Amino acid sequence: MAPKKEERARGGFKASRHGDGKARRASAAGNKAEQKREAEAREAKSAKVGTKAVSPLLRGKKIDPRKLDGTETVVQLVEGAFQSYNSGRLREGCQLFTQLMLEPGVTVGMTLTGALTPAGLGMSTIIPLMEAGFVDWIISTGANLYHDTHFGLGLSMHRGNPQASDTQLREEGVVRIYDVFFDYDVLLSTDAFFRKIIRAPEFQRTMSSAEFHHLCGKFLVEREKALGIPQKSLLAAAYRCGVPIYTSSPGDSSIGMNIAALQLEGGRCVIDPNQDVNETASIVLHAKRSGGESAVLIAGGGSPKNFMLQTEPQIQEVLGIDEKGHDYFLQITDARPDTGGLSGATPAEAVSWGKIDPDKLPDAVVCYLDSTIALPILTSYALAKRKPRKLKRLYDKRGAMMRTLRDEFAKANA
Repeated sequence: MAPKKEERARGGFKASRHGDGKARRASAAGNKAEQKREAEAREAKSAKVGTKAVSPLLRGKKIDPRKLDGTETVVQLVEGAFQSYNSGRLREGCQLFTQLMLEPGVTVGMTLTGALTPAGLGMSTIIPLMEAGFVDWIISTGANLYHDTHFGLGLSMHRGNPQASDTQLREEGVVRIYDVFFDYDVLLSTDAFFRKIIRAPEFQRTMSSAEFHHLCGKFLVEREKALGIPQKSLLAAAYRCGVPIYTSSPGDSSIGMNIAALQLEGGRCVIDPNQDVNETASIVLHAKRSGGESAVLIAGGGSPKNFMLQTEPQIQEVLGIDEKGHDYFLQITDARPDTGGLSGATPAEAVSWGKIDPDKLPDAVVCYLDSTIALPILTSYALAKRKPRKLKRLYDKRGAMMRTLRDEFAKANA
């Protein structure tokens, strides 16, 4: 005979949730008339009623911000005014980033999706993060790296009106990315630059996208020096800092289109995605095996997000190496989780794939915000709260990291 189910009493709660009758805490499960009389009796005694927070759920800091007066620093704004909802998540994200992710032993990987560099975020946020040692490696769309190159070549992008006539823009030779306007010749000049450097002897081989972007950064450093441009290009800054930059879909950008075009004239430059998959996995494994941790900072979603997170399934599921998943997860996205797309997938969902260490799930934050708003705030907050870290220069360690991956793979599959 099946056990008798516990009946639900007042307010639809199980009887056991009502307590023994001795506690005087009000709740939706309590006697409504009695609670009403007690509240009125307290009010009759004093104008200061108040409540005593006894539940563990009420241990969070009181919402009691000071008035804004225009003298606030970014740190004061984030910690004081960003109390709840998505501002609260951004505050939590800033604190996760500075308190845990930027510890010396943590390797931070960043992904870039959406047209961030055309909006100037390469210069305003990503370069400062790299130079401070706050970002150790990057996975980006090719488009972000292509448009970043405009600035390194001294070409200009402009603010524009998104309501402008696209017919008029076409007639006047102006291209737009929503409200970022630039001359069509910017595209032609950037294409010509890439075709020129990719014809160089050092490009005539098969390589990872990190090697390719490192070579591009080298040429951009030289061009910036020739033009007298100070640190405009993300690719040039990554070259100087030894930050490897990968792209998850090499052919899906104007850079890849120019590589393909040169193949028609006999060019031998080939970006090998197999090398990218293994090199990125080796970065994460090396972070763990060297006694450290792995953190991901995801701006947007899309293919770069998956390419970053798949490093752990590559290590565990495919290579058969024991691991737990990334330790820290911070994402800025405007995508919903309920549509099933990877861009909106939560860190909790990533646990089931082995992408995120379940023991570290509390150290995961998703901010549902526009990256062009969140990243400048996060960057300013981090630079104010933390001293620069020593550059890890992971690009220079690719060989050693790959040896670690090969050795572990051989042991696991002996």
